[in-house]
Amino acid sequence: MLTVRLPDGSARQFDGPLTVAQVAASIGAGLAKAALAGRVDGQLVDTSFLIEKDAELAIVTDKDADGLEVIRHSTAHLLAYAVKELFPDAQVTIGPAIENGFYYDFSYKRPFTPDDLAAIEKKMTELAKKDEPITRQVLSRDAAVDYFKSIGEAYKAEIIASIPADQDVSLYTEGKFTDLCRGPHVPSTGKLKVFKLMKLAGAYWRGDSKNEMLQRVYGTAWAKKEDQETYLHNLEEAEKRDHRKLGKQLDFFHFQDEAPGLVFWHPKGWSIWQQVEQYMRAIYQAGGYQEVKGPQILDRSLWEKTGHWDNYRENMFCTESENRAYALKPMNCPGHVQIFNSNMRSYRDLPLRYGEFGQCHRNEPSGALHGIMRVRGFTQDDGHIFCTEEQIPAEVEAFHTQAMAVYAAFGFERIDVKLALRPSSRIGSDESWDVAEESLRSALRACGVSWTELPGEGAFYGPKIEYHLKDSLGRAWQVGTMQIDPSMPGRLSAEYVAVDNSRKVPVMLHRAIVGSLERFIGILIENYAGALPLWLAPVQVSVLNISDAQADYVQDVVAKLRKAGLRVQADLRNEKITYKIREHSVQKLPYIIVVGDKEREAGTVAVRARGNVDLGVMSVEALAQRLQDEVERKA
Repeated sequence: MLTVRLPDGSARQFDGPLTVAQVAASIGAGLAKAALAGRVDGQLVDTSFLIEKDAELAIVTDKDADGLEVIRHSTAHLLAYAVKELFPDAQVTIGPAIENGFYYDFSYKRPFTPDDLAAIEKKMTELAKKDEPITRQVLSRDAAVDYFKSIGEAYKAEIIASIPADQDVSLYTEGKFTDLCRGPHVPSTGKLKVFKLMKLAGAYWRGDSKNEMLQRVYGTAWAKKEDQETYLHNLEEAEKRDHRKLGKQLDFFHFQDEAPGLVFWHPKGWSIWQQVEQYMRAIYQAGGYQEVKGPQILDRSLWEKTGHWDNYRENMFCTESENRAYALKPMNCPGHVQIFNSNMRSYRDLPLRYGEFGQCHRNEPSGALHGIMRVRGFTQDDGHIFCTEEQIPAEVEAFHTQAMAVYAAFGFERIDVKLALRPSSRIGSDESWDVAEESLRSALRACGVSWTELPGEGAFYGPKIEYHLKDSLGRAWQVGTMQIDPSMPGRLSAEYVAVDNSRKVPVMLHRAIVGSLERFIGILIENYAGALPLWLAPVQVSVLNISDAQADYVQDVVAKLRKAGLRVQADLRNEKITYKIREHSVQKLPYIIVVGDKEREAGTVAVRARGNVDLGVMSVEALAQRLQDEVERKA
């Protein structure tokens, strides 16, 4: 007898080996129809997978994240199938599932066109409706190479030839199309019902610019039509909210060729910057951080000691002076260690918390630059805590509480916490990594939060907690981090006098809440579509006159509101009031104040809130109090 244990804790017994699909059928016809794949003893497999011994089994449907991944991977193969049907001379290369969809790279004698894209999508729909079974076979490496050479697929043959000779490979066939793939795939093409091809792009074969430029076709695929419609709607919204467009439209910042990847901040944009920086400065001061400032350029020898010269040099801007090599700092931490080392420290001084709004430079590839989201020069709300191992949990817990409060103040309520673990290329002993990783796990448990672990994604010097916030469109952005560094303090000779008068190396915690201020402001602009909350808005109130007769009164109102600490501007232009209101509305101002003869005589103002909401007439004092309260609440 063979026993299959299911996720609900129940077990089923069978006379002998059977497939995942057969187990699903034994449970019910509905589940058999919905099954896309299975997870056997934790491994994702096809529904045709044969279970030959006792096992734990979960049936994967389109309600599972795994199911959506299988749908997207299978749709990538459907795309390749359709391309081969329409363009038999095209060669297929690779086609993985990616976030929200898939892509496939092709080699073809001419560029695909938008009309080609429409034809390919139509052919995909036709092939899906044929509901052809998708079957798997296993070949030796050499046999697979021979097969793909025989059908003229040179790229596939090259991929397989790079696999060790003693390894078998799996091939999947649907209709007339066979492709190399680890799988799993949906049982038949009929399971692929909701997809759309999105765009064309270029991609070098194997990512090497020395190789041929291939044609990449991007697509999206979903389990339900309404999910795809929501995704496409959000894409349209994201296009409207693009911080680069809004930055220009709202006069926040600009870029130019003379300074690639570096931002020219305009007065309005710099006002937003200052609100973020000053708020964060107050948060850090309340948390016991002392603000410091380190130099921009440091000698190469220091970067060699930290390990950056060997592990990060390609991302650093280097220079020379008087036969000495220097680098612009890509991060602030080595400078903070120098400040720590400037005096003898005692255990009584710990934890010692330094904070810096430090400007860093990283030599990002030009193709990776993206508005203020990805730049070469940026400022971090950077901080470093020097402490003992025993103090780590309390410091991490305090940081977590602080970070969550900050995100809420900026309007972000959905936060995912992730733990990035040791990468393959790293410094420090395995034992020190063990201690560091477990320290962060213990602190997160104490905070009462759940988290996802990311193997291999830690920094080269230590593991880190990452905070991923979700914006108003449901997009995730990684912002804050808390990292344990077991190596850098020792490499830079940092030490303190312990209770027993011995010298010990402190633990160093790297932490940031918003991370790059440039990037965080870009996230804010897109989250709010440029309509920033009152406390962040560069211009909070605009006061408009109807005619020249109210000009002096407008200036009086502006003066009173500025005295109340508000950012106010007057618009005394000789234009129709409807024109002025419309123009300031386009600028997404939180409040527009209109004054005519009635308001001047009564000492009042007519107030409009953003979105053309008429708040009626009120005194200037009442308006100032209302706005001060809103700023204080960070509503």
